[in-house]
Amino acid sequence: MLWNCVFHPLWLLGSAVLFGHVLQPLLLLELLSSDPASQARAIEGIARQFSWICAYFLSLYAGAWVVPNCFRLAITRFRLDRSGAGWFVPWLRFNQAPWYYLLTGADFDQDQQPDLIAVSAIVNVAGQAVLFTGILDDFFVDASGSLDRLILSQVMRRPLVADKEDSSTVADDLARFYGVDGDYFVLRYSEAITLNIEYIKVDMDVADTPATAPATAAASST
Repeated sequence: MLWNCVFHPLWLLGSAVLFGHVLQPLLLLELLSSDPASQARAIEGIARQFSWICAYFLSLYAGAWVVPNCFRLAITRFRLDRSGAGWFVPWLRFNQAPWYYLLTGADFDQDQQPDLIAVSAIVNVAGQAVLFTGILDDFFVDASGSLDRLILSQVMRRPLVADKEDSSTVADDLARFYGVDGDYFVLRYSEAITLNIEYIKVDMDVADTPATAPATAAASST
């Protein structure tokens, strides 16, 4: 309804200014009249402008799809909806899509954007609590904006009771998990008891270091 109130006046104004076609309220009144002669004149007048009326509504439908999508693209491209971006954020933020900000890291500063997002979820499998963890590849929401399912890759699992000990090492922690076969794992949000989100920022200096660098350094020191 809001977009109708915006687009119709704009399209009527553009039609009048650019093409000289103005709205004729008299035709509408005659069409609604109980007088057969008035109705006949209104139908005849509409028939003479039928092609223009079709062009008006087709362009209106196209604009109703293009313009909001362009606005959305501009908002996300220039990060105008990011928390703290300015006073206009409440007007531009997608308030019906809270999962979008949580599962994309959209509120992070540009230089702090996560490279990976890890998801851990506890799921009841045959009466036993099982922890699934993996890298978020994609997610989907339903028509109401609620989270529907998560698409994970590189998924591992373990029983929740096999928790880590205080003195356990990284190798011990990894040994507690079992790999899940397959390229992607679909996790339905309705089946998750709890959900944990971890944002991972890769240290590019460490990632770009050649594997032979320590050996080379040791050889030069001797």
